[in-house]
Amino acid sequence: MDRYIYVRGARVHNLKNVNVAIPKNSLTIITGLSGSGKSSLALDTIYAEGQRRYLESLSTYARQFLGEMKKPDVESIEGLSPAIAIEQKTVSHNPRSTVGTVTEIHDYLRVLYARVGVPHCPSCGREVQKQSLDEIVEGVLKDYGEEDRIAIYAPVANEKKGEFKKELEALRKKGFVRVEIDGETYDLEEELKLDKNKRHTINLVVDRLRVDAENASRLADSIEMALHEGDGFVEVGLVDSEERKVFSENFACPDCGISLPEISPKIFSFNNPFGACPKCHGLGYTMEFSKDLVVDENLTVLKGAVKTMSNNRDSFNLKMIVRVIESLGD
Repeated sequence: MDRYIYVRGARVHNLKNVNVAIPKNSLTIITGLSGSGKSSLALDTIYAEGQRRYLESLSTYARQFLGEMKKPDVESIEGLSPAIAIEQKTVSHNPRSTVGTVTEIHDYLRVLYARVGVPHCPSCGREVQKQSLDEIVEGVLKDYGEEDRIAIYAPVANEKKGEFKKELEALRKKGFVRVEIDGETYDLEEELKLDKNKRHTINLVVDRLRVDAENASRLADSIEMALHEGDGFVEVGLVDSEERKVFSENFACPDCGISLPEISPKIFSFNNPFGACPKCHGLGYTMEFSKDLVVDENLTVLKGAVKTMSNNRDSFNLKMIVRVIESLGD
């Protein structure tokens, strides 16, 4: 029984008490002469009944936008599942009404994406994570073994031009001792002169310590200080090693500096300004014109080659263009 859709006594339009069994999970083609009842059987009977049954399972809110569908003139249809029909017309003329919004599935998907989604940088594709101080400390303790000597850095500048005199002086006054500039470590008491026309990467050396239970409190304090000085970013690596691990308490890419909004259902809604495409504003299409269609190269100017221009020979614009063409022709 479940392998077929059984239609009995179909009398929609020009169908004359038709009985048919259509196999499931296979491609079935209904053919016949024009007016033989192909559309009456497929669309007005099977699809209409499947859609009617499905709509009855929706909420009252959803049904108010679709209206009530009448039961097709058929004795019975068994083995029918929710149906989808593709026609050359649409049910709703509202561009913001989709299958997802009408059935309210879109609302559940937005919540799902907001809860399990993992943001990535739109520029470099790197995974962007937001972590609390405790999570960062736990991650450092997990990534590095006991007796490993690590350095904690606070990013100050990433591939930016400038001399950074004010920034370096401010760090020195705060009591910091060392800074890393373009991969080299310097003492902040030194007179540092940077080429303002070159790009520099500057990291403040917040602390150097061994990873062990006795330094757990110091580790947390140093990471917290690095997050404060690094605008929510902290880099951790073995001393004298170029490999670093970046942690952040913000939704921001540590490489590109691009900030992302915190994931919430509203950013997955095309009907919300926070989630709508800035180009189409959530409609899914944009209005544009084709310059190739404005001028019909097969017609003369007087016969209406320019569609946006009046064909009236007394038109001022038309007369002006004709005179320009005549002057160029001479």
